[in-house]
Amino acid sequence: MKLTGYAYPWDFVGDDEFVARVAALELDAVALAATYHAARLGTPLHPSRRVLEITDSACYVPVRDEAWRGHRLRPSPPDWLEGPDAFGAARDALAASGIATDAWVVLCHDDTLGQLHPELVTRNAFGDRYPYALCPASPDVREYAETLSEEVVLAHHVRGVVLEACGPVGVEHAALHDKVEFASWSATDLALLSLCFCDACRLAMRTVGLDADELAERIRGAVGGPARSVEEALGADVAPTLATLRQGLVATLLRGCIERIRRASPEARVTVFGAADPWTTGSFCALGATGYERVDAVVANGWDDETRQSRLAHLREIAGHSRALGTYLRLDKGWPGYHVRRELGRLAAAGVDELHLYHLGLWSDSQWQAARDVMAILREENA
Repeated sequence: MKLTGYAYPWDFVGDDEFVARVAALELDAVALAATYHAARLGTPLHPSRRVLEITDSACYVPVRDEAWRGHRLRPSPPDWLEGPDAFGAARDALAASGIATDAWVVLCHDDTLGQLHPELVTRNAFGDRYPYALCPASPDVREYAETLSEEVVLAHHVRGVVLEACGPVGVEHAALHDKVEFASWSATDLALLSLCFCDACRLAMRTVGLDADELAERIRGAVGGPARSVEEALGADVAPTLATLRQGLVATLLRGCIERIRRASPEARVTVFGAADPWTTGSFCALGATGYERVDAVVANGWDDETRQSRLAHLREIAGHSRALGTYLRLDKGWPGYHVRRELGRLAAAGVDELHLYHLGLWSDSQWQAARDVMAILREENA
């Protein structure tokens, strides 16, 4: 079972011991953020701070004028870090310790670009916009994602690319001081509020025979109601068509991004955050039966241990056995302690090939110890 740890470029700034801590884990690779959205982070082991606030989305590899000239959407460099290539500095530090790097690219979650281009973000059935959520139905958003994927690979030699938020980003993906949870919406309500009715989505609905106005009215009447699933809320006459349409948007975006990645670096390993649920939004895109044929690994959300096994089983079913299956884990939730070996056994039985560990720079001593426990057990089993 392979292990990938996740890190931000700023984890390396001002912490001379960070690379040594990472190297001691003997990970197979570190997925290093080449782009990332705004965030507020705790940094328990950093020598000079405990909380860091990143106020804007940014690109941590150089933003080349020749690549982005004429594009409607263009990423911004971070204005709070010295130099235009924080990714490169962190990658070089990892390489000096013999650690492989994957470029971690967040595609459709961008607070800054969404604020600048409200016409290109997700707009729900009530007309509310989500300014952090670029909608992949827009050709401009797809062009941005494709160019970004290629530019990250061109900037530095990396082992591979990890693609996150490769599709619609819904209501749950937190923005500002998020209070959505206090509405007590059901899982069905949240999925309905994540369905997009921007101009590009309305056009796409029309091309597959859906009446966007009638569908939006149906959703407005269903939110807060008794429906136990999106299918029940939308009706059997609409739900399959809309699900296929949304999965098609993901497939189109992925094909374009992977084509550009392969063109720039044919040997690069491509990993995609995905889910089998056709209504999923956010970091894990809704994968259908097609659209990721050239993907080397798919990673399911494993943060919730109650749903982890079913998520993995469903994703393995649609992804097949020709590519690696990974699970994204938070070692602060249920992992430290005596049952690490048991949980690893359950994951192995589910066909998991890779563990993706979130997030090295946010770990306290207990999470680092949990990671060391995981590594010790895996070394023992591989001996």
